Amino acid sequence: MPTSRFEPSAIKNKVKREEIARKQKKEKRQEKLQRRLAQAKVEANDPLAKKKRLAQNVPRTLDNTREFDPSILTANPSVEPEAGPSTLAAQESPSGNGEPEQHPQDESAADIATDPFAAYFSGEFDPSVPPKVLITTSPKATRTTYDFCDELVGVFPGAEFIRRKKGKGFEVGRIAGWAANRGYSHLMVVNEDMKKPNAITMVYLPEGPTAYFKLTSIELSQKISGHARATAHYPELVMNGFVTRLGHTVGRLFQTLFPPMPEFQGRQVVTLHNQRDFLFFRRHRYAFRSTERVALQEIGPRFTLKLRYLKKGLPAVKNLGAPSKPLEFDAEENEQEKQALKDIEMGEAQALGEEQNTEDAENMGANKQKVAPPTEDEYLWMWKPELETSRRTFFL
Repeated sequence: MPTSRFEPSAIKNKVKREEIARKQKKEKRQEKLQRRLAQAKVEANDPLAKKKRLAQNVPRTLDNTREFDPSILTANPSVEPEAGPSTLAAQESPSGNGEPEQHPQDESAADIATDPFAAYFSGEFDPSVPPKVLITTSPKATRTTYDFCDELVGVFPGAEFIRRKKGKGFEVGRIAGWAANRGYSHLMVVNEDMKKPNAITMVYLPEGPTAYFKLTSIELSQKISGHARATAHYPELVMNGFVTRLGHTVGRLFQTLFPPMPEFQGRQVVTLHNQRDFLFFRRHRYAFRSTERVALQEIGPRFTLKLRYLKKGLPAVKNLGAPSKPLEFDAEENEQEKQALKDIEMGEAQALGEEQNTEDAENMGANKQKVAPPTEDEYLWMWKPELETSRRTFFL
């Protein structure tokens, strides 16, 4: 009796049920194999058939089905442009001569022209000189974090590592102001938690912005099997997947960490790939095996970043330069004692004011404008759980 008349689940005998199930699976595999062999034979004679099949069989992923955001700089392919007031205004000019009037519809161009990184891309700096990057850690860092910072110094050509001192007065905002006054263009602070690096704070000097990234999946060069040795050549920079206005800001921040003119003889390339708001960092060396084949050898390190917030300006330092609180006394104190204390405070304030005026005069005479951190933070963007309305919502 043919087995196709029965379902394996209806057979009570376990041995017979498993035997029939194996036979059915084998028949399905053979049928699928025969279909694939016949299809491959047809596509070998007709290459257009294979292209048509690949164009039709596009898998649905979270990346190609992401929700459209107005901040995305590319047009939404699923929506046709509507004839609105701006479209009509672009088609007809008020002068009536029939010529279209020019309107700055691309807001990203205005952002690029006015963002803090415009001086770097305008060619004001020498392209052969790498940006000065100051790398430090959180207080009381361990050896694991120091090893990761050593890897970062090798990645960025103009990087320098300085250990962070303990005690008060070494807040990130004060360090950023100190670095800006000494010619540094970037500040990177590697944070540590549970004796492992877990975050990176990047500050663009002297005016910001400040970006905070979560740090995961760290692998140093020594842990990568068959890794290559890095050289002192300036690497190339490849960036993928930054399609929103926020993504462009983050991408331009990373671009300013490298010299604008790479040294191609070093054959080193740094890749920053954005996928689902995770930034995958890789560094490779490529070699041309032939005119058609290129081999890649990873140098390291490799790690993953995820943006948590973006601040305007430098990191804030609370109560920066604020006067000390005046002493408070009970209502039963003598009025004469209160008046004497007020006179003392006024005298001290006058003396401090004279000293401040003297310092200001000296600074103006030296024509040096020091960079000071703000007292309050101003967030441009901050990640919150409620922003992710679905699994297909991304921000970079």
